[in-house]
Amino acid sequence: MRSYSLIAPAKINLYLQIVGDRPDGFHELVMVLQSIELADRVTVHPSVTDAIRVRCDNAAVPQDQTNLAYRAAELMTRQFPEMYAKLGGVDIDLQKRIPMGAGLAGGSGNAAAVLVGIDMMWNLGLTQSELQDLAATLGSDIPFCISGGTALATGRGEKLDPLPDLDDVFVVLAKYRELPVSTPWAYKAYRQQFGESYPRSQAEIAQQKQRSRGMMSAISHHDFKQIGQLLHNDLERVVLPEFPKVQQLRDEFQKFEVLGAMMSGSGSTVFALTETRAQAEMVMMKMREAIPDPELELWVTKFSSSGVKLVGN
Repeated sequence: MRSYSLIAPAKINLYLQIVGDRPDGFHELVMVLQSIELADRVTVHPSVTDAIRVRCDNAAVPQDQTNLAYRAAELMTRQFPEMYAKLGGVDIDLQKRIPMGAGLAGGSGNAAAVLVGIDMMWNLGLTQSELQDLAATLGSDIPFCISGGTALATGRGEKLDPLPDLDDVFVVLAKYRELPVSTPWAYKAYRQQFGESYPRSQAEIAQQKQRSRGMMSAISHHDFKQIGQLLHNDLERVVLPEFPKVQQLRDEFQKFEVLGAMMSGSGSTVFALTETRAQAEMVMMKMREAIPDPELELWVTKFSSSGVKLVGN
């Protein structure tokens, strides 16, 4: 057996609508998910023991059973016990570039890469659809992280419909280093504050879902200005009042010449979209001048048309 190194891109949400409650306790969602080139590198190695081990170059990342990458490997050992018994355990090396607690699906992307890597290492020959079915049992974002690109995500986020690729859009990301936001907290807070207004009938739910049609049309026409104007995230309603620094980032971005700016996922990352790299670099420079805080991290990246991919391919 050989080792495999994979690129695991981050994602941002261009659209996040909470439609209502689901019987399984999750929320019914309508989202547009977009891969970006900011990425972690995940390497899976065959082990001489039957253990699963995770190593990471960021000491803040858990390296035990709470890590989604570990849980992804554990899932594969349960799903394919004969291969596990025959070939042994897995060593996982994580080179982190995606910040934690950021709303960028860093942990989900790592788990997706582990599923893909073990599939190749054990020569299982799983289809993308089969890998995504496994991924959905671990987390709602993980199926998307496998395929990547631009996609409409419904259900709790695991039902995916590919959308036209959006290649020529640049992104400025901003996040305070020590300011994570808990995704479970954000959704729970939203339910507590707005649950009374959730639609109760299937007709009302269907009507709510129609709100995303404008964004779908803008994407199909590659109308980047319209995409920027239609950015939407329901979770801003609970996160921004609770975290003034996240609100500050959004407000500052909107002072500049950008297509649009919004919080990604449950935060705490805020992003701005531009049409050129030069514009993105200028916006990043202006943000550093406007908020000269050493805790503020900034990145310039761009949209990506792929999810997990083998290094060198």
